[in-house]
Amino acid sequence: MRFGKLQASLRFPSPFTIFVAMNALAEKIESGSRVTTEEALRLWREAPLWLLARLADGKRRALNGDRLYYNRNFHIEPTNICAFSCEFCSYRRGRGDAEAWDLTIAQMEDIARAQKDKSITEVHIVGGVHPEHDLEFYVELIASVKNILPHVAVKAYTAVELAYMIRKSGLSLRDGLRRLVEAGMDAIPGGGAEIFDETLRQRLCPEKGTAEEWLEVHRTAHQLGLTTNATMLYGHVESIVQRIDHLDRLRRLQDETGGFSAFIPLKYRGLNNRLAASEAGVVEDMRVLALSRIFLDNVPHIKAYWVMYGKTVAEMALSFGADDLDGTIDDSTRIFSMAGGEERPRLSVAEIENMAASAGLRAVERDTFYNEL
Repeated sequence: MRFGKLQASLRFPSPFTIFVAMNALAEKIESGSRVTTEEALRLWREAPLWLLARLADGKRRALNGDRLYYNRNFHIEPTNICAFSCEFCSYRRGRGDAEAWDLTIAQMEDIARAQKDKSITEVHIVGGVHPEHDLEFYVELIASVKNILPHVAVKAYTAVELAYMIRKSGLSLRDGLRRLVEAGMDAIPGGGAEIFDETLRQRLCPEKGTAEEWLEVHRTAHQLGLTTNATMLYGHVESIVQRIDHLDRLRRLQDETGGFSAFIPLKYRGLNNRLAASEAGVVEDMRVLALSRIFLDNVPHIKAYWVMYGKTVAEMALSFGADDLDGTIDDSTRIFSMAGGEERPRLSVAEIENMAASAGLRAVERDTFYNEL
């Protein structure tokens, strides 16, 4: 394995050795140099929290100044019926389950119409990988939403959903993505990445597409000019080495294409799923955010997804490298609330401005592509 010799070579250095090494590494980071995977692991194991915060905040300010980005958005979640059954998923339900839903195009058009008189700039569409819906269903959905809200950017479908629907259609990945773009798809969210390590993926989500398939969907999207996000599901049974490997694969793809606009660390929540692992604590959340900001030097934005963290922890994240909170959402998503996140997710602009001010930042409204509004 890529990091096997790294793990084997770790020793227990003296406090003075740690101090010298951390000081040198901090100087390297503050000079703008890239950290290696080995240095990232050392930062995780040896850097005190205050140092990670300082380094991440420095990186954030170098990239984005004093801006805290947000947008006005809402979600459409077509279904929670899914062909896959991942160990960590609290969202999936089987057909016939009392908590299952499968919205029609007409029902989703009604959801879109309800947003017509609001200052929305983005609709985020993701759901389960429905075993019966085909590419044309998803093309029609995008076209319908775009017809109702022509000024709103459609950010739609995880790489897992895309790979499934396009493979089912018999089209190539490139041609399938083109069909969706022609219908009005503007961007792709980052879900479905989970953890890239192949062995762990076989344990957690063996039916789901491979790590390489996820990366190839985003690579092809970038080649077609689409902006996309990237994620990592952390805080369950993965190791620190597997987290850094995940970040490294994202950084290498970004070096190749430059198409990721934001990275979102997704905290595993333990409610209502078979994995039932212990959730990461707040200190670990902050370390993940900070290390992500330091390591992903070529990804412009780090998002603290407040629905998952809760508002208080998301506000804390603004001192650990995060420069984006996502959006107002208006109680339109159930994916994380079903796992233990915010029950009725809604964030006002006034709340965002107060969160920014408490961190010495200024709230800046953006569109999907980080143009300031």
